Amino acid sequence: MSTAVGLDQKTIEIIKSTVPVLQEHGEAITKHFYKIMLENEPELKNVFNQTNQRKGAQSKALAGAVYAAAANIEHLENILPNVKQIAHKHTSLNIKPEQYPIVGKYLLIAIKEVLGDAATDEIIEAWGKAYGVIADVFISVEKEMYDEKQNASGDWVGFRDFTVAEKIPESEVITSFYLKPADNGEIPSYRPGQYITIKAQIDGEPYDHLRQYSLSAAPGQNFLRISVKRENEHNPEGIVSNYLHNQVQEGSVVSISSPSGDFVLNDAEQRSLVLISGGVGLTPLVSMLETVVKEQPERKVIFIHATRSRAYHAMKDRVASIAEANEQVTHYTVYEDNSNADACDKQGFIDYDWLKTVIPTTDASFYMCGPKGFMSAINGLLRKLNVADDDIHFEFFGPMDELAN
Repeated sequence: MSTAVGLDQKTIEIIKSTVPVLQEHGEAITKHFYKIMLENEPELKNVFNQTNQRKGAQSKALAGAVYAAAANIEHLENILPNVKQIAHKHTSLNIKPEQYPIVGKYLLIAIKEVLGDAATDEIIEAWGKAYGVIADVFISVEKEMYDEKQNASGDWVGFRDFTVAEKIPESEVITSFYLKPADNGEIPSYRPGQYITIKAQIDGEPYDHLRQYSLSAAPGQNFLRISVKRENEHNPEGIVSNYLHNQVQEGSVVSISSPSGDFVLNDAEQRSLVLISGGVGLTPLVSMLETVVKEQPERKVIFIHATRSRAYHAMKDRVASIAEANEQVTHYTVYEDNSNADACDKQGFIDYDWLKTVIPTTDASFYMCGPKGFMSAINGLLRKLNVADDDIHFEFFGPMDELAN
């Protein structure tokens, strides 16, 4: 990635000088940005997750991205990992180059309206130039991803119809959907840990709802599988999950994007693999588990899953059968509530004293997925066990965020 090509030194200095202001007012600016943009360009509600808008998660994520870009304006290559992570989400949502100028227009308006007189014409002009450079970086990275999808066997750009071949309950709240191409065409190869986007067009809803779900099966099969947790039907977060659980049946057709995402298993190494999941966060890790026992049968795997109780434990038998058939796999279960005395390895929560007895802390790779609080806790435990940062990999369901140290 090139640095800030086309930006003169004065513009670069102005952008860098605004970094402290962005730290202080960034979230207010991006909240206002989304408000005015979606009021004036309502068709974009078909793309942006309205639940994340209400919760403020999307604006917080954008504020972080804008701050990072401003802080690295001379060396945008420093933020390439973040750019690629966001670009995966953008291609999964089918974001188009022509949408970037719209975003830029309202971002500049928001900066001006939130900062008032502090946002001088000079600052707005500088940010207009900088946004153009930053947008070009995203457009370029996303074009490469779209081109790769367009040229890969069985892959596609945009949304494609798939038929629900099977719908199988996995627990009281999680159901798996086995999806096959409605056109009977090929299914692309994907990397374990990746996700797809479901485009839900729900009766009575004025806009499409796009939601991303991890693929929960190993690649190389004649179906794609997602395993979806049903949220409370009165919770705005649950509109798509309840649609899938209640209205989508075997034989239904759903529109999905092709697999995307950079939280993927590194199959180039043979070190021990530790998979730690909480709740529905097990879905990408099951895909990794199924893949590694097939592709790397000598690789040692430790699979740890924490959930509320046996009733909420999805894919328990699947994981147990994999462990039984593959002696290099060890699995552990932690139940928060074990009042029914169901079989588990630990009651309560994963803690330091227990975790250090079941995992290696050197020469291993750690992958974790679950609610933010769960991952923050596990991240803290792994750090306390002196696991190197580079050996810890994680995925957020929703906008990018940060874990507490």
